[in-house]
Amino acid sequence: MLDTRLISTQERILLEQPGFGRRLRQLRQQQGKSQADLTGPGMSATYLSRLESGARRPTDRAVAYLSEKLGVPLRTLAEQPEDSLADVVATIASLSERELDAETGRILSEALRGDPGSDLMTRWHGLTQLGRVYEVVGDSPAQRDTLTELTALGEELGRPALQVRARIWMARCARDVGDANAARQAVREALALSEQHHLRISASDHVRSKLVLVSAEAELGDLAEAARLSDEVCEALGSTRGTLAAEAYWTAATVSTRQGNHPRAFARLTEALAAIDSRDDLMLWIRLRLAAASLSIQAMPARLDDAQSYLDSVEPALELTGTPRHLQELLFLKAKLAFHQGDVERSTELAARVKDGAPLLSYRDQVRFEVLEGLLAMYAGDPDARRRLTDLAAKVQTANMPDLAAEVWRTVAENSGR
Repeated sequence: MLDTRLISTQERILLEQPGFGRRLRQLRQQQGKSQADLTGPGMSATYLSRLESGARRPTDRAVAYLSEKLGVPLRTLAEQPEDSLADVVATIASLSERELDAETGRILSEALRGDPGSDLMTRWHGLTQLGRVYEVVGDSPAQRDTLTELTALGEELGRPALQVRARIWMARCARDVGDANAARQAVREALALSEQHHLRISASDHVRSKLVLVSAEAELGDLAEAARLSDEVCEALGSTRGTLAAEAYWTAATVSTRQGNHPRAFARLTEALAAIDSRDDLMLWIRLRLAAASLSIQAMPARLDDAQSYLDSVEPALELTGTPRHLQELLFLKAKLAFHQGDVERSTELAARVKDGAPLLSYRDQVRFEVLEGLLAMYAGDPDARRRLTDLAAKVQTANMPDLAAEVWRTVAENSGR
């Protein structure tokens, strides 16, 4: 047994409750020990439980005993307890998107690992916030891993409403990383669970589920089904304004663009832009204008002046409040627009700045950025550039994204003489 005389006056101060109890519980759980593992002569399960809860002040003898059982020096027990998972989650939940970064994700991830004994709902909220952080910083692989864990936790909790929410989020993530099959499966499971359990999910969640399904069907090449679902949602919304209406009209515009119906696409896009202003939802207001610029460049013929106007209008707001992902989207669109305006030198300079942050872009935009790099390489006289573009088209086609593959093949054909 350790000599209790080795406990200094300063350490005794740090062993005051409730901090000592929290620190003891953290150390025990980090070592994978149960309370029963620490019981013994002079340390009953009841006494240990009261120590951890902060209800009893530890004696010098109890501290020395626990130090030996845990195999840690007295000063380790005397350290200030780390923030609990609940504290970390509450702090991060209060942060705006602009304040979230990779360091925030690291702190929360470590808190989740360091508090394996936390109650399941606290872990649910922790994983939800971690998924939010990864979405903002654009770490799609990490976000997908987190949402996989969140989905499994929803099953463990046996709460259908949480299972539905996790699947809807997983569907959006899968869509963004280019896995349209997984996105379609996840959203269909979410809708089936809602019907099976007669869940009273919000109208907004139901509509957003349908919109993810529209996106997945469009990516997989079933544009007729995507258009049918999209029209169904828009008709149900009627003359509704606000965030949900803007998202629905935006999705409809995207489907029309892929069908080659550009007049209809811009009519829907105009409805989306009119549905909200910057005071309603600044981030959506920004995203809509980035999307409008992208659709303007894709139009046949391209509407380059409109694209320039959208980017000019959104850039000041992005510099103040934009997330890393949205700033990267702006930079990519500026590079793409410069190419279509015939300013190859500026496009090349902007593309070089996009390069390092390209993983922040959605899968579709990552492919489009590779296409832009290929076109710039062709202009620079790279004899291998055309082969890289055809390889890219074949790769996308193999990934079962016929619409995107057709877009790449079309670009290769249009620029084959250069």
